Amino acid sequence: MSSSTDSTSSSPPRSGAPRVAAADRGATRIADRVVAKIAAQAAREVLGTTSGAPAHATVTVHHDIARVRVSLEVDYPSDLAAQCAAVRRQVALRVEECASMSVPEVDIDIEHLHSTHTRTTHTRTARGRDRRLR
Repeated sequence: MSSSTDSTSSSPPRSGAPRVAAADRGATRIADRVVAKIAAQAAREVLGTTSGAPAHATVTVHHDIARVRVSLEVDYPSDLAAQCAAVRRQVALRVEECASMSVPEVDIDIEHLHSTHTRTTHTRTARGRDRRLR
């Protein structure tokens, strides 16, 4: 029994065009708003569903470095520092793994605290005064 080797499976396909180095082929640019969506989704992964508005993020990208600011609404009382630290870690991890960008800082803005004991909402009356509803 004779064995034959298939030379086409081990060698690259031949074409008339010379190979161009990867660095010379072009660049991929990921828009800031796409990175912001990745960051906001990562924050929601940590916080889960809250009664308030979902987390949103703004991002500034310079080369492959993303500076991220995440705005959150969280339940209270809770360990705010631990929640913020977990959001920072998850946002940095997700942006680095999905967009291949380093994230040296993640700023957190807590815009609103939701009381887990009593749900109180505020509405604005026609005259501009706040009215508390229970």
